Amino acid sequence: MLKVQGLTQRYGSRVALDALSLSIARGDFVVLLGPNGAGKSTLFQVLTGLFAADEGDVEVAGLSMRSDARRALSHIGVVFQQQSLDLDLSIARNLQFHADLQGLPSHEARERIAFEAARFGLVADLQRSVRELSGGNRRKVELVRALLARPDLLLMDEATVGLDPQSRRDLIDGLRDEVRQRGVTVLWATHLVSEAEHADRVLVLHRGRLLASGTPAQVTSSLGGDTLEAAFLNATRQAG
Repeated sequence: MLKVQGLTQRYGSRVALDALSLSIARGDFVVLLGPNGAGKSTLFQVLTGLFAADEGDVEVAGLSMRSDARRALSHIGVVFQQQSLDLDLSIARNLQFHADLQGLPSHEARERIAFEAARFGLVADLQRSVRELSGGNRRKVELVRALLARPDLLLMDEATVGLDPQSRRDLIDGLRDEVRQRGVTVLWATHLVSEAEHADRVLVLHRGRLLASGTPAQVTSSLGGDTLEAAFLNATRQAG
């Protein structure tokens, strides 16, 4: 579903991504684990077309971001680290506006909004302004928005920052349902080891380079540590 080849991104003399290569299979729940400054957000900005990398290429569902970006991006949904909802509009109007941007027919948009709102427990709040919602429910709205176009690849960039443990768990559980039911591929960027412990696969990124890739157990073993957290901390400290 996603193939990154030799991706390099520089900011002046600083290298944010250093010839990064990785691939993700369809239907996998993959966590991109890295400390602050590892290059996670830069990678997501390239994956979503906000930046054109200095070198290398990205393929989404076999489509190159360099030569066929429009079709490649049509397969992607994203929840960015910074919230981007209109606080003064209701949940329903936020979602309908996004559906209109995606070109969804009105009847289909209404059906999808109702379905996803029910899945994430938002039906009773659809007419409330986003400003009135808790941080956890705002994130749920952003996730629903990202799912409206039925993406094949869902990108989550530090999506649980500021959320309480229950809201974090609800968000992760909702995504796992999406993986099971529709075969969506998820790439979840985080610096929280606890969010990586139950992933299908973990990618450890540090200073723009991939330090390890595999199941949580495989990454723990390859980096050397009794736990994933210990292995991650040791590896990033040594590589830093």
